[in-house]
Amino acid sequence: MNVRHATDADLAVLEELWTAFEREVPPPGHVELDRAQELAEIREIVASGLGFLAEQDGPVGFALARVTGPGLARLTDLYVVPDARRDGVAARLVSAAADALAERGVQHLEVEVRAGSSDARLVYSRWGFAEQLHVLGVPLATLRERLAPEHRAASFASIHVQTDAVGDVERAVRDFTPRIGSRAWRVVGPRNGWATVYDEVIDRDPTALVRFGRELSSRLGAVVVVLSLESEQVVRLVAFERGGIVDEYLSVPEFYGPLAPGDVIGLAANPTVLARLTGADPQMVKALATTAATPAALPPARELIASLGQALGLEGVDHGYEQGAGEGA
Repeated sequence: MNVRHATDADLAVLEELWTAFEREVPPPGHVELDRAQELAEIREIVASGLGFLAEQDGPVGFALARVTGPGLARLTDLYVVPDARRDGVAARLVSAAADALAERGVQHLEVEVRAGSSDARLVYSRWGFAEQLHVLGVPLATLRERLAPEHRAASFASIHVQTDAVGDVERAVRDFTPRIGSRAWRVVGPRNGWATVYDEVIDRDPTALVRFGRELSSRLGAVVVVLSLESEQVVRLVAFERGGIVDEYLSVPEFYGPLAPGDVIGLAANPTVLARLTGADPQMVKALATTAATPAALPPARELIASLGQALGLEGVDHGYEQGAGEGA
């Protein structure tokens, strides 16, 4: 495998590779690429001597870099064709760019990684790149709505107990609610073999929600699934069996702050476990219960919690105690 400086004679090849990259990793929906401008920038970078091409029985990848200030540069593009990945091509390309930049007195290199590109973030982290700035984006209409004085981000929760014995659930709820300071609750059902608990405290307190779910599962010896929408942006699911947590899911694992890599993985749903507990189709659960670095990289949280409830055969997951005040047993 050979890595070399790209020349004007390689522009057509670079255009093909760049097009493949944009097709594989499209920009956010609100960004409209100016193809002519992008290709003009590629020509400019190649002319500056900071374009690199990897070849192995033909072109397999490219890297582009640009000096952006005194001692500072940015890796603007890095792409390797799928068949050549995990062979060290990307590392060779970035190494060539780093050597060329060092010769120009560059001391610091930056790179932008799109939200949700966990594989790319992991690779760059291994190379020593560290997060220095988070660039966030929002549709202006959403921002104006959220900033309106009357807007309050919705949070709600429900606890689903796998039983038809509603009276047993009500007695257990009545005994436990004083321990979390709750004075208003309701049990609905059974629906599809599940009794659903709504409570004023669990709507706003995820810790109380998990405690409540664990208590009901332990006391009744039942399968319990809790679901919550939090701050209108993130969905939580916790499944219990005989009082123990058997599965836990948070749609944005680091929504409340950085976690150890193992903890992030631990907050991804286990479709096999949820299928065993609820009879759901594991492939459907796998398709729905995805995680991302930001809420914007996932479907709207309200849609996500409704879809998860439907897949698991749970009714009434789209509201909490206050929103379902008119709901009867």
